[in-house]
Amino acid sequence: MRAVVTGCAGFIGSSLTDRLLELGNEVVGIDSFDDYYAPSAKRDNLAGALRDPAFTLVEGDLLDLARPDAACTGSLREIISAADHVYHLAAQPGVRESWGRTFESYARNNVLATQVLLECAKDVGVESFVCASSSSVYGDTDMLPMDEEAACRPYSPYGVTKLAGENLARLYARNFGMPAVVLRFFTVYGPRQRPDMAFHRFIRAVLEDRDIEVFGDGSQTRDFTFVGDIVDGILAAPAAPAGSVMNLGGGCRVSLAETLDVLGSVMGREVRIKRSPVQAGDVRDTWASVTRARELIGYEPKVDLAAGLDAEYRWLASIA
Repeated sequence: MRAVVTGCAGFIGSSLTDRLLELGNEVVGIDSFDDYYAPSAKRDNLAGALRDPAFTLVEGDLLDLARPDAACTGSLREIISAADHVYHLAAQPGVRESWGRTFESYARNNVLATQVLLECAKDVGVESFVCASSSSVYGDTDMLPMDEEAACRPYSPYGVTKLAGENLARLYARNFGMPAVVLRFFTVYGPRQRPDMAFHRFIRAVLEDRDIEVFGDGSQTRDFTFVGDIVDGILAAPAAPAGSVMNLGGGCRVSLAETLDVLGSVMGREVRIKRSPVQAGDVRDTWASVTRARELIGYEPKVDLAAGLDAEYRWLASIA
């Protein structure tokens, strides 16, 4: 199988890339190595893949690669035309950072880039197109667990752009018969997690004997999903009918306070907390119904919170 992974150097993208290579596939990875966080960390994520002759790295922005004057050997159309499966994980991340003038980069990277990639995939034909979305599309709701038929009312500009991207994928499936499938990820964690994400920040603070900054009173809940389970779901997704939208969650709802207790137990250290006000765009609760993913692709999360936090802790301790 020949696969294209956009955002291949990121947290989830590099984990998917490694798994595809382990399974004996040829992979072309695309990444712009932007400075949302250190590009050197992203290159570290790809260290193993770059040693594999079945992996090819294309450095570039999707919109730039799609320009008519892009070099033929590096044009997006040429790259996609040689692929069987496209896994679109490239995106501008971050709920809190999506307000104000930075919104332009969210619109560009989450909406316009998705559209040009879908156009290329439509024109050349691919066996499957898996589009990564987010639980942020649901917004702040008390309708729990969240299922795919619930109304989507994003609570942040980031969520607005992710909903726009998944709506584009569904439109291409309906209008052109494209084999596009949308996956809504719920709070992914594990080794290689971005440095701005909560568990990465929490673990690093404890390792450095600092207070953990917690926004709110700790009673807010999340459905935490280990990155290995997410990769399992991504790889199974092409089996779903075109136009399908599925939640990928961890299978349980845990308060932040309970999570910090688990983290302290895993690390064997005291967890000191400094409280700050709730941030704009942060929702109160998330909880995924994974019934549809279970029925359509056999998705079943396997890694519990303690085991997943231990894996992330050991990874961070090894690179500290």
